[in-house]
Amino acid sequence: MSVTVRVPAKVNVQLAVGAARPDGFHDLANVFLAVGLYDEVTATPAEELRITCAGPDADRVPLDRTNLAARAALALAERYGREPAVHLHIAKDIPVAGGMAGGSADGAGALLACDALWGTHASRAELLDICAELGSDVPFSLVGGAALGTGRGERLTPLEVGGTFHWVFAMAGRGLSTPAVFREFDRLAEGREIPEPVASEDVLEALAKGDADALAAAVTNDLEPAALSLYPELADTLAAGRAAGALAALVSGSGPTTAFLVRDGASADVVAEALRASGTCRSVRVASGAVAGATVV
Repeated sequence: MSVTVRVPAKVNVQLAVGAARPDGFHDLANVFLAVGLYDEVTATPAEELRITCAGPDADRVPLDRTNLAARAALALAERYGREPAVHLHIAKDIPVAGGMAGGSADGAGALLACDALWGTHASRAELLDICAELGSDVPFSLVGGAALGTGRGERLTPLEVGGTFHWVFAMAGRGLSTPAVFREFDRLAEGREIPEPVASEDVLEALAKGDADALAAAVTNDLEPAALSLYPELADTLAAGRAAGALAALVSGSGPTTAFLVRDGASADVVAEALRASGTCRSVRVASGAVAGATVV
């Protein structure tokens, strides 16, 4: 028997970042939107914990116990006093190291798959608690939809979404380290007062109304200057998307994927084709949201 779980990517429609805390993390006001690009994690009984991966850039995914899928299986097994004897296969479609929570999605997917396979029947609260231990974005990968993440991003408040939002994502030629982007944020912020991060009422209202124009006017990412400082070529990709008619263009999370909000599916096709022709990115994907979080299929 095996269990397969499908888990979506995310885009941050707002990422407000506070000053560095004593523990090295930053308080966030992180408005997540789950979009229809998916990884699938399949859990199958095995003699010992094993990770395999296939799909775009699968060679960049660690197959040892540093993988969030492996860590999820280990955490659940430890909590329920059992051996983590499982083969986890990850079918990748979310960009690797792209700021779209692909690794976090795999952690949430593995957790849900192992819970179903092992019959541990963990409560939703338990699963979210384990997710929070694994990483800041992992709880949202489990929940999906739209949510405000506070603290490190792990404390979630579900948000209403009144319609479908259409996006184009441009994949960069190389990755960006999330810790490096936060370090650059700290360097760029040195000597100035960093306000407490709060959710934008304009963003929340635009999501609730399903208003793409209003959302385009309100999206922000406090990590974008740091990502552009480390990877200046991303500015060319952002400019190409804007020139093609995107309503808004921003770096997704810590990057280096760039995200373009568009009015509808037809507009998405136009912007995607322009980005492919621009020579400023490695590949382009189209997706919409909000979509459900981790789901057993």
